[in-house]
Amino acid sequence: MKTVLMVAEKPSLAQSIAKILSRGNMSSRKGLNGACSVHEYTGSFIGQTAHFKMTSVCGHVMTLDFIGKYNSWDKVDPAELFSKAPTEKKEANPKLTMVKFLQVEGRGCDCIVLWLDCDKEGENICFEVLDAVLPVMNKPRGTERSIYRAKFSSITDTDICNAMNHLGEPNRNEALSVDARQELDLRIGCAFTRFQTKYFQGKYGNLDSSLISFGPCQTPTLGFCVERHDKIQSFKPETYWVLQAKVNPEKESSLTLDWDRVRVFDREVAQMFLNITKMSKEARVESVSKKEKVKQRPLALNTVEMLRVASAALGMGPQHAMQIAERLYTQGYISYPRTETTHYPENFDLKGCLRQQANNPYWAETVNALLSEGINRPRKGHDAGDHPPITPMRAATETELGGDGWRLYEYITRHFIATVSADCKYLQTTISFSIGPERFTCVGKVVTSPGFTEIMPWHSIPLEESLPRCEKGDLFPIGEIKLLEKQTSPPDYLTEAELITLMEKHGIGTDASIPVHINNICQRNYVTVESGRRLKPTNLGIVLVHGYYKIDAELVLPTIRSAVEKQLNLIALGKANYHQVLEHTLDIFKRKFHYFVDSIAGMDELMEVSFSPLAATGKPLSRCGKCHRFMKYIQAKPSRLHCSHCDDTYSLPQNGTIKLYKELRCPLDDFELVLWSSGSRGKSYPLCPYCYNHPPFRDMKKGMGCNECTHPTCQHSLSMLGIGQCVECENGVLVLDSTSGPKWKMACNKCNVIVHFFENAHKVRVSPETCDLCEAALVDVDFNKAKSPLPGDETQHSGCVFCDPVFQDLVELKHAAMRHPMHRGGQGKRQGRGRGKGRRPGGKVNPKKPKDKMAALAAYFV
Repeated sequence: MKTVLMVAEKPSLAQSIAKILSRGNMSSRKGLNGACSVHEYTGSFIGQTAHFKMTSVCGHVMTLDFIGKYNSWDKVDPAELFSKAPTEKKEANPKLTMVKFLQVEGRGCDCIVLWLDCDKEGENICFEVLDAVLPVMNKPRGTERSIYRAKFSSITDTDICNAMNHLGEPNRNEALSVDARQELDLRIGCAFTRFQTKYFQGKYGNLDSSLISFGPCQTPTLGFCVERHDKIQSFKPETYWVLQAKVNPEKESSLTLDWDRVRVFDREVAQMFLNITKMSKEARVESVSKKEKVKQRPLALNTVEMLRVASAALGMGPQHAMQIAERLYTQGYISYPRTETTHYPENFDLKGCLRQQANNPYWAETVNALLSEGINRPRKGHDAGDHPPITPMRAATETELGGDGWRLYEYITRHFIATVSADCKYLQTTISFSIGPERFTCVGKVVTSPGFTEIMPWHSIPLEESLPRCEKGDLFPIGEIKLLEKQTSPPDYLTEAELITLMEKHGIGTDASIPVHINNICQRNYVTVESGRRLKPTNLGIVLVHGYYKIDAELVLPTIRSAVEKQLNLIALGKANYHQVLEHTLDIFKRKFHYFVDSIAGMDELMEVSFSPLAATGKPLSRCGKCHRFMKYIQAKPSRLHCSHCDDTYSLPQNGTIKLYKELRCPLDDFELVLWSSGSRGKSYPLCPYCYNHPPFRDMKKGMGCNECTHPTCQHSLSMLGIGQCVECENGVLVLDSTSGPKWKMACNKCNVIVHFFENAHKVRVSPETCDLCEAALVDVDFNKAKSPLPGDETQHSGCVFCDPVFQDLVELKHAAMRHPMHRGGQGKRQGRGRGKGRRPGGKVNPKKPKDKMAALAAYFV
């Protein structure tokens, strides 16, 4: 019996697909990486009985990156990243050990069916999966096929079974187009980002952005926002005048007429028209016309339109809306949410989708009426050849989906019902009047058939006062004629919805990547989201775009990226060579980069006007070990210390507070230590600014504090304060936080584990002795007599935190509360004691020789 491996893009999808194909008769188990499950069942495969193993990945298996040394910002010239720097595919999430997991499950399988999402990214992941499993699968006999690709657009029984019966092959060209985009974005983005970040952060202190990034799509996106800002700034309001007339068809009612000339910009001319019309006492009806007009139902829904509506009407950011749509898709409520198509294929079961909605109280009446009277074929839209438009696939209730999930689902469903409803029809009556030689008009609308506006009431024709019955030649008395003075107003800042429209029009990004680019410019502090989801550029965003315009406008204009996107689409269609497109595009950007570097002074002039130099920012904090003068602490992102006398800048840990640490100095370089803290519930540790940037020992890396320093005698080092191996991560050591009393704690120097212990103790010290059972360092604890929890009113005790029964109830494990949302760990309530395994790997200080002379001397004297 053949064994067939099947791989989906997410664990939830694998479960749904396996449930459908096995008709619920399957066994499930967790995979070795803990994140993915494997669902097994026996069924039929191409006319034969086969054993199926259905599992999944978690998005991309691999990611593209430069090899080792080219990841160092300090050692590599950014210009080398365009061609010299070799790239490699690394595991996207090493903790998931996805390649090993796929190989374990794929070993001994005869065939593989790829159930990855049916878009270009999905095709790319197909080949990542194949690279992992083909070497361990059984080799096919002769010309036998072993690789199959399932094409589907929704997680419904019909669609999944249909895909299984019509298996195809993965598309190598589409996968290559994604590889090309990844490599271009990596090389171009990293080169420009590294250069401008190092250049400007080394000069200015209040940029308030940890990274001054450039992206081939991100920068034109920012360009649109700044272009609108410039229009607002350069706008000069003009005064204009409007003639407004009111007639009284009946005694009680009045009708406001619109002037056919609309407006004039000359006060005297406007006054002249007012004087002429005031001479008439009556308005004469010149014509009455009635026309039946149609407001068309909407086109079927694609991704871009969904994101636009989510932002403009539902107040959801594009990234958030996309995440909710993906969740609705994986749960089987809607069809695939990444599509450019607005046209339903001829064989699409529209009635079947509509019947699903027949019992929902919000729209049951409309749906049942459509089913009994017959539906209208949706309007003919654009067929991009990818997926059908976004459609509700099964009924749902507000309690099922809750909050934003329901709001987005409700809109998608209402939009779908509207596409198969009738157009809205209304009667438009236009009456033309003459007052003296001037013409005025009045328009009224009466709905004759509401059509789709019943289900989308926000599109309905507004109710207006009905116009009087009249014929040509009728005369109406004039109530009043007056001159209104008004001013032209500037445009408003771009809304997300308008920005999405511009990006789609100019070909910047894809339906999948548009939300990412908008999110990036917000994260980088280039724009802020104001009320009404309007995007207002910050000082930094404005200066960057103006600088690009000054040096090379093509870096910020949408034209060059749009041309690259067209080339990438040609690769996907098999009409362009992958290597040639890559080489040609990188060559263009390499030349632009060199010109940009040579002309950076142009952007620098703009920066000087808006930002303060390093020497003029920040406040004095700690002393430099070289000149013994105070260094300034610059709080704006990225926070750092700057010595204006030595002209040196020292980076610091981010997302916390920095303060002077008791004016203590590092024994190696005489720099004053500073204390970094993430708050009272988080962890804190001292660090030497010099050692943090220039590691003194071979076994240390840049960015390590005193809690990872292997100096043998310094009282703040890992050697003196390390207690035992972390209870959760592999490489971490739990280090005593000597500043934490009286709420004492030790924290892992690698992960966010915190162990609270010995509350209200007077003194806690790490002993040079170790535990016989677990090799962790022993701890000496002194309590005040009044508050001692020790048995027999003892005030002192020495023992192992992990093994000593006296300490058992005085130790509590938690996770640090990090300030930055990206680093937030769980607020673990688990209480427990781990097993320590020595404060140092092997319990010994690393014997390798230290790097610099000061460190060598310190080690020698020990």
